[in-house]
Amino acid sequence: MTLEQFVIAAQWIFLLFFVALNGGYLLLNLVSLRSLVRYMDVRGINLYQDMYTRLEPPVSILVPAYNEASTIAASLRALLQLNYSEFEIIVINDGSKDDTLGTLLKEFGFEPFPGACRVSLPTANVRGLYLSRHYPNLRLVDKENGGKADALNAGINAARYPLFCAVDADSILQRDSLQRIVKPVMDDPSVVACGGTIRIVNGCQVDGGYLVKTGLPRSLLVRFQLIEYLRAFLFGRLGWAPMNALLIISGAFGVFRKDAVIDVGGYRTDTVGEDMELIVRMHRLRRAAGKPCLITFVPDPICWTEAPESLRVLKTQRIRWQRGLSESLWMNRDLLFHKEGSAAGWIAFPFMLFFEWAAPLIEITGYVFTVLAYLFGFIALEVLAVFLFVALGLGLLLSVSALLLEEMSFHVYTCPGDTLKLFAAAVLENFGYRQLIALWRLRGLWQWFRRRRGGWGRMTRKGHWQQKEGG
Repeated sequence: MTLEQFVIAAQWIFLLFFVALNGGYLLLNLVSLRSLVRYMDVRGINLYQDMYTRLEPPVSILVPAYNEASTIAASLRALLQLNYSEFEIIVINDGSKDDTLGTLLKEFGFEPFPGACRVSLPTANVRGLYLSRHYPNLRLVDKENGGKADALNAGINAARYPLFCAVDADSILQRDSLQRIVKPVMDDPSVVACGGTIRIVNGCQVDGGYLVKTGLPRSLLVRFQLIEYLRAFLFGRLGWAPMNALLIISGAFGVFRKDAVIDVGGYRTDTVGEDMELIVRMHRLRRAAGKPCLITFVPDPICWTEAPESLRVLKTQRIRWQRGLSESLWMNRDLLFHKEGSAAGWIAFPFMLFFEWAAPLIEITGYVFTVLAYLFGFIALEVLAVFLFVALGLGLLLSVSALLLEEMSFHVYTCPGDTLKLFAAAVLENFGYRQLIALWRLRGLWQWFRRRRGGWGRMTRKGHWQQKEGG
C-alpha cells in the first residue's frame, strides 16, 4: 500500500466513524422523540399526584458533602420543603476541610444522637451521628474522609427506609421532584433504580431554597454546557431507557432500592465514576443472577445543579468523567455481549465503548490527520470540506435537535430571546469547545491507562444561585 492509498483509506475510516457516531445519536434522538411525546401525554393528564398522595413509600435522601460550606445550607432547606409524605434527610460530612461541619451545626442545631447503624457496607470511620433539634427528619453522619462513594455507603448504612435518593450537596430540587422520580418504582416492582433530568442552575434565581425563576447563565462557557446537558438527557438517557439499556444515573439525583444496591456491594470506592459504575454493575450482576433489573428515567427538569464557570474546573470535571467511564466499562467488561446482557450488554455497552470511550482518541486523531493531509497535499480541499461537514455539521444538527426537543416539551427558558441565545450557543460550541472537551477526555483516557487514582476533585462552588441574581 502506497502512502497515498493509506491516507485515502484512513480518511474513509474517519469519515465513517463520524457518520456512525452522529447517526447513532440521531437514532437515539428519534427514540427519545417518541418516548417524550408519550410521556408528555401522560404528564398532561397529571392524575398521579392525587392518586398517590400520602401513599408513596418512605425515602431516605442521602446528601454526601465535602467542602460544601457555601451551598449546603440552602440545599438542605430546599430538600426539607419537598412535597412528599414521609422522608428523612441524611447529610454525610466526608471529612470536609472547610467549615461544612460548622455550618451544619450552626444552621440546623445538630446534637449528638446515640443511635446505632447496621453496617451493611464497609466505610471509613464514622466519628459521630447527629440529630437536628429543629427538624426531626434531618440527621448528620460525620465521618473521616473516604470519598463520595464511601460517604454514600455510610448514608446507606444509616438509612431507615427501603428506598434511598442520592442527591449532590449543590443541587436544588423542585417540590414535586421526589414524587415524580419515585413513581416508576411504585408502578413496577422490577424497577431497581430511576434517574432524573439534571438542569444547570447558573443564571437562575433561588430564594430560600426555592427556584423562583429560570434564566440563562451569562457565561458562554456555561451555556455550552447547558446544550451538552440537553443532549445528554433529552435524547441520550431518554433514548436508552425504553430499551432498558440505561448505563448511567447521574450522581446528582437518582432513586434506588436499598436492598438491590446492598446486594451488589454498594458503591465502589476505587473509581471516580461511582454513579455509572454502580448502574453497569447492577445490570451485570442482577442479569447474570436472573434477578429483575429495570433501570429507568424521568425526563422532567427536576434537579438543578451548579456548572463550572472556569476552564480549569471544567477541565478537571471532564477528565474525571472520562476516567470514570473507562473504569466503569473495564470493571464490568463481562457485561459486553453476555448471554443475559440483553440490550444493555449487546447495544448500549458496545455503543459506549466505541462512541464514548474511544471517541476522544479517534476524533482528535481524525482532525489532526485530515488537516495535515490537506496541508501536505494528500487530499483535496473538497475532501477536507466533506470531512468538516460530517464532523461539525452533523454535530450541529444534534445540538439543534436537542434544543428543538426542549422547546417542544418543557420549554424551561421562557424569555423571548432565550431560544435565540441557546441556538447561537448550539452553533458556536462546535467550533472549538467540543474539540477542547475531546482533548480533555483524551487526557482522562491517558490517565486511566496509567492507572492514576482520583478522588472527589476540587469543584469550586460559586453559590451565586442562593441569591436573586437575574438571568
